[in-house]
Amino acid sequence: MRPTAKDLAEAAGLSLATVDRVLNDRPNVSEKAVRKVNETIEKIGFIRNPAAVSLARNKSYRFRFILPTTGDLYLAELIHRVDDARGIMKGDLVDLDVVQIPIDDPHRVARYLSEIDENEVDGVALMAPESPQVRDAIGRLIERGIKFVQFLSGQEKLPTADFVGVDNFAAGATAAKIIGRFVGPRAGKVLVVAETMQSLDSIQRRFGFDNIINSRFPDLQCLPSVETHGDERRAAQILRRILERNQDIVSIYVLSSEARIPLEGAAAFTDLRPLTVVVHERTPFSEGGLRDERIDAVIAQDPGHAVRSAIRIMRARADAREPHSGQDKIRIEVLLKENL
Repeated sequence: MRPTAKDLAEAAGLSLATVDRVLNDRPNVSEKAVRKVNETIEKIGFIRNPAAVSLARNKSYRFRFILPTTGDLYLAELIHRVDDARGIMKGDLVDLDVVQIPIDDPHRVARYLSEIDENEVDGVALMAPESPQVRDAIGRLIERGIKFVQFLSGQEKLPTADFVGVDNFAAGATAAKIIGRFVGPRAGKVLVVAETMQSLDSIQRRFGFDNIINSRFPDLQCLPSVETHGDERRAAQILRRILERNQDIVSIYVLSSEARIPLEGAAAFTDLRPLTVVVHERTPFSEGGLRDERIDAVIAQDPGHAVRSAIRIMRARADAREPHSGQDKIRIEVLLKENL
């Protein structure tokens, strides 16, 4: 049988109350006692069971997902997956909520983060573009003891924060190789579309994409990134102008998570089927595009896995445990019509 807290106290020669304070990181414990408990843990192989401790003490976890107010089908899928997890996790005393805020104003995002009460929220998973203001606000949030996860879109220079999402350099490189292979020997231009290039994931995907195209497919020329900002009218106007001026476009790469707006805008002026079209994230629109061959490939990450991983990481940090890195690594999936 596994050693219990009582066994640990006896082996360490300390009271059960002292051992309990050390295990739960409570004050009024001497450094000598902390050292003795940790040494004894290693000696007898004590394994802490945070779930049992939480249930015994009726401890609950309060986690919040902070997502954009603007978005399309993939955002709706993320919210749906959080709702699913909320019902499943209630039995484990995990309370989840979703707050949507405008993320195009970094000062507003930073102000919201500064107003989060550490007495009401144990952990936060944030999906927002990289900016100095947001990065500094996250640092202050962590200093106040709130566990933090960078959710799908990270911030540079935050070694103390956890990240949930795919390797975006690799995701962009994967899209580039697919396009290069699918286009074949033809020469031409690649139209690259993003919702915003202020997002770190978009920057990383573009970097990985350009690296492969420029080094391995010299007959393809990548055009400057087009930003739609999620505006259907703007997307239609810009894409029409670019398609009219560049008759030699052979491929479209949508590197942000929402493909419907840019592809519907492009489809209004050109037939997508002769082009090689690659997008990110599985949504009802991208599934339909694969089936009718307007889209050739989807680079996807499982939104349910991402939500569950963020919850597991916040819970592990709240219990002063290291997250399971292998379990919470999000894989890059390539979807084609044939394997959909």
